[in-house]
Amino acid sequence: LTTERNLTMYNFALLGAAGYIAPRHMKAIKDTGNNLVAAMDPHDAVGIMDSYFPGARFFTEFERLDRHAEKLRRRHDDEQRIHCVSIASPNYLHDAHIRFALRVGANAICEKPLVLNPWNVDPLQELERESGRKINTILQLRHHPAIIVFKEKMQGMPRDKKVDIDLTYITSRGRWYLVSWKGDITKSGGVATNIGIHFFDMLQWVFGSVRENTVHVSEATKAGGYLELERARIRWFLSIDRTDLPQEVLEANKTTYRCITADNEEVEFSDGFTDLHTVSYQKILAGEGFGLVDVKPSIEIAHDIRNATPIGLKGDYHPALKTSKSEG
Repeated sequence: LTTERNLTMYNFALLGAAGYIAPRHMKAIKDTGNNLVAAMDPHDAVGIMDSYFPGARFFTEFERLDRHAEKLRRRHDDEQRIHCVSIASPNYLHDAHIRFALRVGANAICEKPLVLNPWNVDPLQELERESGRKINTILQLRHHPAIIVFKEKMQGMPRDKKVDIDLTYITSRGRWYLVSWKGDITKSGGVATNIGIHFFDMLQWVFGSVRENTVHVSEATKAGGYLELERARIRWFLSIDRTDLPQEVLEANKTTYRCITADNEEVEFSDGFTDLHTVSYQKILAGEGFGLVDVKPSIEIAHDIRNATPIGLKGDYHPALKTSKSEG
């Protein structure tokens, strides 16, 4: 945002204003002292906006938002135009919505996954250069205090040592999930992309580049595999199926279970997620955000998982796969 550093407040537009994650973007915009001037979603259940920006213009059609943003840009009034577009729309629309942001002279702040396919990243780099604007993505785990401590600890270990990691993330979703765009692999990228990409990003950020990527199970509601990085061997399991939750979690009437172990020692990071979007915005607005180069490795990992042929329960697979009920 170097070209607008003289401004005291930035104007934001938000795409996907009725979505699950949208309130965190609204809160982050408000917490950083900026203003939401326009929002768009085909669904109009956006009463949450009253808690943050009741004066924002709202559109249910993208074309009308596009027209509005263009009108503001052509006024040549730097204080009135849209400076940033926050993108919390369905995954398959991110690429197009990033391009919209740059076209109207705005920077883009995009939810994960930035795009679904790695070959979509390079054209966006060209558009960045042409527009003079910046594309940032939300990689909130990189800002989690416990993960930062974990990374520092891992960096202190001998470079030739490989750490054995087990990643388990189960977040219950109802039947609606598979009916929505999230259940369409061409739109969401599947469960490994939709709920797993920020974990894959965090792990490659800590442990380096990919050496091996094997998928044992890949279904609509769960996936598991083995990922070997430069300094880690990772067994991973991701699920939206409530029946995969450990018994003690079910008995506590909880719906989510996150667990990472490193050499059988648990990395505790259950808390501290609430304000990570605000931290992300603070960093982005200070010119310290995560750009296209940062995000591309995790997009490649998720893409390769999505397109792999599962080998079944062979080799070094995650123990949860043994007890998980297959959809078949």
